Amino acid sequence: MIEALKSEKVVEKAGGRFKLCSLIQRRLVQLMEGARPLVDRNGRTDLEIVIDEILQDKITLDFDEAKVLAGEA
Repeated sequence: MIEALKSEKVVEKAGGRFKLCSLIQRRLVQLMEGARPLVDRNGRTDLEIVIDEILQDKITLDFDEAKVLAGEA
């Protein structure tokens, strides 16, 4: 799944490399604080979960509110 980070597809879905990094970081914090993943875990790491959520358009980043929006993509 980390190979997906090398793809321009995930960068485009997030709106650029900076936004991708910000989205990943904020979503990882949410998961570490106990938020439920929006995709099946299947033994994957939190980083792999976040990348899959982005690729499936399950999460976006709202820069006006500076928060991750889940399920509103």
